[in-house]
Amino acid sequence: MKTFLDEDFLLETETAKTLYHEFAASMPIFDYHCHLSPQEIYENRTYKNMTELWLEGDHYKWRAMRANGVEEYYITGEADDYEKFEKWAETVEKLIGNPLYHWTHLELRRYFDVQTVLKKATAKEIWETCNQKLQSPDFSARGLIRRSNVALIGTTDDPIDDLSCHMQLKADQDFSTTVLPSFRPDQVMAIQNPAWADYVGKLGEITGIQVDQYTSLIEALEARMDYFHEAGCRLSDHSIEVVVYEPATLDELDRIVQRALNKETISLQENNQFLTQLLVSLGKAYSKRDWVMQYHIGALRSVNSRLTRKIGINVGVDSMRDASFAVPLSQLLDELDRDQQLPKTILYSLNQNDNEMLAAMAGNFQEGGTPSKIQFGSAWWFNDHIDGMIAQMKILGNLGVLARFVGMLTDSRSFLSYSRHEYFRRILCNILGTWVENGEYPYDLEWLGEIVQDISYTNAKNYFNFQLK
Repeated sequence: MKTFLDEDFLLETETAKTLYHEFAASMPIFDYHCHLSPQEIYENRTYKNMTELWLEGDHYKWRAMRANGVEEYYITGEADDYEKFEKWAETVEKLIGNPLYHWTHLELRRYFDVQTVLKKATAKEIWETCNQKLQSPDFSARGLIRRSNVALIGTTDDPIDDLSCHMQLKADQDFSTTVLPSFRPDQVMAIQNPAWADYVGKLGEITGIQVDQYTSLIEALEARMDYFHEAGCRLSDHSIEVVVYEPATLDELDRIVQRALNKETISLQENNQFLTQLLVSLGKAYSKRDWVMQYHIGALRSVNSRLTRKIGINVGVDSMRDASFAVPLSQLLDELDRDQQLPKTILYSLNQNDNEMLAAMAGNFQEGGTPSKIQFGSAWWFNDHIDGMIAQMKILGNLGVLARFVGMLTDSRSFLSYSRHEYFRRILCNILGTWVENGEYPYDLEWLGEIVQDISYTNAKNYFNFQLK
């Protein structure tokens, strides 16, 4: 019987062990998509205790605590920090089979050298040990990034963000990690939202462009893209809950924009027409700037209206959709590709039922000169567990070119989440090691090691056009 979380955790063959320890473990981290706060990185935030560092804003943990019967008072309510930590410890004790159990203990070991298993009986001991270590500069936001060997962080930023923290981080030569913004225009896409007109008004004020029709809206967005580009941005991101394709004339688009600016109700057809053309226009703008475009598809957000009203969004009451979208996605990508204006694109789906469709779809739009220009993205959100990562990589291997995969991202708000890259790399090495020892692929360590290091780091470094410090 293997020891819990030993040095060969998740590595089932000798080849897997060699690939991980000799090739994967020491590679830097290229975290091209996350939700870390650039302000906290710039200000080098420190944490008074583990609840601040570990539980604040982490809806993965909040969701698990609710499933364990913990009252909201101890999750997002007014309980004191130790009470919240203790309730998390009680929850961890029940999380067998959940990746949070592994992540929790990887983080305790890698950052705090705590070998003790977290449960209610050990909560006080671990609380005190970790809190004492948090007083060290090594446990500030930047300290944790340095200790994690992170080469690049791609944050997620609204088009009207001023990016001041990014500018200051870019100029700070004492901090070696590159921190760059990503352009995420979700609020522009949400034309049925009653707040859309007010948001677009702010966009117009910032750019000095009067947004009164579709064309001027795109002009304003492109002005912000230019601003983001100057700050080092080379990546966009879109949360697309339902993929649609419903073309419209420019006159129709102008009428839709004007109706939305007047805060009139936008019909489903109008929404679909606007969203279709907006994604086409944005895609062409990204292509012109040589940016990468990400589509995160299929989230069903804020489905618990009671908790959403009480606490807000991104609080752990989201899940995956089960809509069919192969046809509209193919039409959307084809319209961009028709005139060779489809940028590098990463496709993610929250529903594993879409994995094979997306991997196959990516293959339709590859282009010579850019290895795996269209990527089937890593296992995302509800899928970033062992089974989900294995499924994503095996399907990519079956239907695409796994060796060109740009690899893992944290998609997290926590500075401790870099342990997920270790988790991913161990799973990757175990897949390859198993194939080799089954006689399916040759035992060629130089070749295998290169593939492991490429997927762990080098492919992403080469795929994106980021300028590193």
